[in-house]
Order: sequence, then structure tokens, then C-alpha cells
Amino acid sequence: MTGQDVPAPGEPPVHGEPRWPVSLSVLFVIGVTIALPDRVHVFPRGLFPVVVLVLLIALIATDPGAITIRSRKLRALSITLVLVMVGGSLAYTTVLINDLLNNAPGLQKPGPLLSSGAAVWLMNIVAFALLYWQFDCGGAAMRAHGMPAHPDIAFPQQLNPELAPPDWRPEYVDYLFMSITTSVAFSPTDAMPLSRWVKIAMAVEALISLAILGLVIARAVNAFT
Repeated sequence: MTGQDVPAPGEPPVHGEPRWPVSLSVLFVIGVTIALPDRVHVFPRGLFPVVVLVLLIALIATDPGAITIRSRKLRALSITLVLVMVGGSLAYTTVLINDLLNNAPGLQKPGPLLSSGAAVWLMNIVAFALLYWQFDCGGAAMRAHGMPAHPDIAFPQQLNPELAPPDWRPEYVDYLFMSITTSVAFSPTDAMPLSRWVKIAMAVEALISLAILGLVIARAVNAFT
């Protein structure tokens, strides 16, 4: 491959996944964060959304097309965005759980309670989806050039190739669905974790989801009665 990862003569064309589903998810998290009440904000209001937006713009400007370019700088930028997203969602989760455990005044009414809980829960789903997407098999650009013999996550299409088109590869929506089912079922459903880091990440996501949903539902029942 050349510096731009253009296929050499005789090599098959590389079809990378589009970046817009990831970008929409990041913008969704930015909107959710801005809408959070002041009490749940960990950082100065606007800091986290601005940092995430700047990283997203830098990533799109550097690689605006389909994700095919294998570059250390691009991967470092993408990893930085994902880690900021995960770190931010965990920080917001910590504040929310602390407020729920201490019966904070700002979360006494059903409206703020349910909206804050749902917002932080959705932030975690997107953050962990990005984590799986970024680190599985070396990232989207690496997957575009071919799947390894030993992936980190086994999807149904990989376990049963006859059910998928030739050269099927997981894309962001597949990881988003995996993250949603992990948060709802508190366990793997269709996609199986193979690497230890995936098992740890899924366990953390399931525990976070269980804590948020359990505490929010308990507080909501108390608020409505």
C-alpha cells in the first residue's frame, strides 16, 4: 500500500465504511450533554461538548471519505476521541449515581430524574459502541483491508458465513446494536466477546447499566408514589 493506502495494481479495491453513522452518534452525545441539568455536569458547562466536537471535526477534515486510510496519526486521533467519550460518560455516570444514592434535591421530581438517567444511560451506550468499534480487529480502517483470523468479537455473520454476503465486515451499526443489547440484557446476545478486553468492557457496561436503571427505577417509583 502507498502512504494513502491506495490499492496497488492487482489488489482488490478497498471498500471502507462511511463515517457519518459515527459522526451522528457523537453529535447526539454532544446534544444530550448540553441538555443535561447543571447538577449532573462534571466539567464546566460546554467544555466536554467543545472538546469532543473539535476532535470530531479534526478527524473528519483529516479523513473525510470512507474509512480506509491506515495511519498512526489518524488512529491516535480516533482513539483520543473515543477515550474522551468513554471518560466523559463514566464521569457523568459517577456524578449521577452519587446523586441518586444521596437522594440529591435536583433529582426529586420524576421529570429531571428520568431525563438525567436516560441521558447518561444513552451516553454510555454510544461511548461503549465507539470503544468496541475502534478497538475490534485494529479499527475500521484495518477491517476495511481484511478481517484477521482471530477477531476480538465474533458476530453471527462470522460464525455462520453462509448467512452473510461475501467479505462481510462489521460496521459501526453492528457495534451500536451490540452495545444496546449489552446495556439492556446485561450480557452478550448475538455477538460473542473473544478477547479479554472485550469481556471486561462488556462487564463494565452491563454493571453501569444495571446501576443506572436500578437506581433510576427505584427513585422513580418512590417519586410517583
